[in-house]
Amino acid sequence: MRHVTVFREPGRFAGWPANYGIWSWGDEIVVGFTVGAHKTVTQGHARDKSQPVINMQARSLDGGESWAVEDFNGARPGGRGLSADEHMDAGLRLAEVMRRTSAAIPRRPLNFRHPDFALMAARTGLRRGVFSFFYTSADRCRSWDGPYRLPMFGATGIAARTDYLIQGEHSALLFLTANKGDGEEGKTICVKTDDGGRSFVHLADVGAEALGKGDFATMPASLQLPGGRLLCALRCRKGAGGASWIDLYASDDGGYAWRFMNRPVQFQQSGHVGNPPCLKVLADGRLALLYGNRDAPGAICARLSVDAGETWSDEIVLRGGGGAWDLGYARAVLRDDGAVVAVYYFNDRPDGDGERFIEATIWTPR
Repeated sequence: MRHVTVFREPGRFAGWPANYGIWSWGDEIVVGFTVGAHKTVTQGHARDKSQPVINMQARSLDGGESWAVEDFNGARPGGRGLSADEHMDAGLRLAEVMRRTSAAIPRRPLNFRHPDFALMAARTGLRRGVFSFFYTSADRCRSWDGPYRLPMFGATGIAARTDYLIQGEHSALLFLTANKGDGEEGKTICVKTDDGGRSFVHLADVGAEALGKGDFATMPASLQLPGGRLLCALRCRKGAGGASWIDLYASDDGGYAWRFMNRPVQFQQSGHVGNPPCLKVLADGRLALLYGNRDAPGAICARLSVDAGETWSDEIVLRGGGGAWDLGYARAVLRDDGAVVAVYYFNDRPDGDGERFIEATIWTPR
């Protein structure tokens, strides 16, 4: 197991790859993330909300062994950061300069089967009235087209992170975080396009809406098994300061109906609101579930399944030594040699302060 620095600068806060996505073409891998300013705090994320957050990405041409950092080469309304309004003060936020209708509808169907295709979802914030949109690339993330419009699907807000499954040349499933009736983010929906992103239909909610104040089941991570079954793992929480865990759901009809399978991860400490999952099918057919474990002292972890998600192994620590709970949001790709390249944000100072950085762990499951 090897750990490789993707982006690290003193005084900077780099974070949240799961919000943006990871894509691969053989040994070429691209991951998205954001960078802001570090600030010492007594609670919450250690970032300075008075400073702008910018979008960046990193590219590896050797299977994650080394990385080059790039700007996000796509249109950002007002030049503002995507999917980061909750991390910036008023006057810096995307929602202040963008309307939902300013995102275009693709003039012609997008080709999801293009060999160099990538899709990235984005959002304006988290609370009632937020909306989401997406970008696409046909040149391995060197340039991005969009933003393209996503509907509201009857929700009080759509706060999308990147999670999609290509089903055909013009067909794809997107898994989106939708706000609950009380206006707070809290549930996951499965939507579909059959016309290359020009329109979408809501197929189903993934699980029932968690009705309690502060409850949520969000930030989906999906995959499709070789036989066609769909799996979707969710980041879940009970109440504002309660327990957190990861739940797994399955669909056998293309996303129209979902059933609860099991709870692969139950975090042991309350109050840290959990971490989003990442699901991968390994070269030998096993499943890997990766996540940040914010239970003190903090680590990047995985569990394996030999029976398509019906049961899960004990926790495997991929990267220990976390200085505080402020870490995780992993996304991963599988290399041709069977190794997993997991990318996440991390902190390693014993006092829990200092810059947050992007790191990759290269792991060959045994």
